[in-house]
Amino acid sequence: MLTKSTLAGLAAGISFLAMGSAQAVEIEYWQYVFDSRVQAMDQLIEKFEAANPDITVKHTTFPYADYQTRVVAAKVAGQGPDVVQLFYGWTDQFVNGGLIQPLDPAVFPHAEIESQFFPIVSAMKRGDDYYGLPIAVRSLALFYNKALLEEAGVQPPQNLEELVAAAKATTKRDGGGNITSAGITLDMAGQDHQWWREVLVRQNGGEPYDAEGNVAYNDEAGAAALKFYTDLQTEHKVGQMGFMDEGQAAFRAGLAAMTIDGTFRLGAFEGNPFEWGVVELPADANGMRSNYSSYFANAIGATAEGEELAAAQKFLQYISSPEAMEIWLDVVGELPARRDVALTEANLADPILGPFLKGLEYARTTRFYDEAAQRQTTIDMVNRVLLENQSIEDSLNEAAAAEQAIIDQGRQ
Repeated sequence: MLTKSTLAGLAAGISFLAMGSAQAVEIEYWQYVFDSRVQAMDQLIEKFEAANPDITVKHTTFPYADYQTRVVAAKVAGQGPDVVQLFYGWTDQFVNGGLIQPLDPAVFPHAEIESQFFPIVSAMKRGDDYYGLPIAVRSLALFYNKALLEEAGVQPPQNLEELVAAAKATTKRDGGGNITSAGITLDMAGQDHQWWREVLVRQNGGEPYDAEGNVAYNDEAGAAALKFYTDLQTEHKVGQMGFMDEGQAAFRAGLAAMTIDGTFRLGAFEGNPFEWGVVELPADANGMRSNYSSYFANAIGATAEGEELAAAQKFLQYISSPEAMEIWLDVVGELPARRDVALTEANLADPILGPFLKGLEYARTTRFYDEAAQRQTTIDMVNRVLLENQSIEDSLNEAAAAEQAIIDQGRQ
């Protein structure tokens, strides 16, 4: 028989459970589908939830091609993620579209951000506000297939002249002269547009943009850079746009001796059925090197408020922590965004990570207003030369005008 005291105890227990369940908060994290990134985030969520049993994180992913559209659609519907991943080059679109909110400086002090993260984190700042923080940063390097270079009797190239020579020595063709294995991949839709813009243009004595951020590559330096790139297909015949659809696919299949790509490929390339190595991007004839650095950041969604906002801030703090960056490096291969986590003696001495870390020392980050549209201008620029036989100068000028229009639109 239940006594009054027993009933009172049960009531108190039920009341306590109800209070406990009411305190549980679920937040949603969104990112695009990239297998190693998804695996890494699953690990981080598991660790975060174990340390914060009152918070549940729902991990939602979308294909890259649909990702931005889904974020916008969710905002229109009054919903959306509490923490969202975005490419740094989308920041203006996400801020202007009201998709993300500024980071609270009381939770994310600016002085700590600026002292602990690599300087390129400033690309997430608009006015006096930061809008996101990266887990990792990326730079470019030259990947090479060790067996194909050894078979051709060449060493990994250190400069552009050696690059062309190594690519010629490793290109294979069938009886009809068609490439069956490329010396180097040509993929402007991949990372080659970054190589052309921030590396080749500079190595030819130019600047891709002026001090005000306007297009400046439509000059002799830009023309020389574009000629060097298109000559790889038209004159040297060491690669071909569209070969195996994507450059990284050709390299992974063992049908390309070299490819230029970023640290984010390290996890994916681990499964390559051959030994491969990495060297810094080739220098010019005078030893001058350049590189491009980028990152995906995590931001607080515009709809997060109250308990969800507090939980989202706590989650963003964790996935931006040194522990999270170590896990990300191990699973994805991307370099930690915090200087002290990245620049360890072990990482600098690593034959794979070392070249990427060295590249960060002289890398630049392009200020994109619409990354996809600006990338498309370079794809179209190269295609006009290769497919339509347009002159280098005319195609370059057309690309510059198209990109300047995108920049002008983005400033409005």
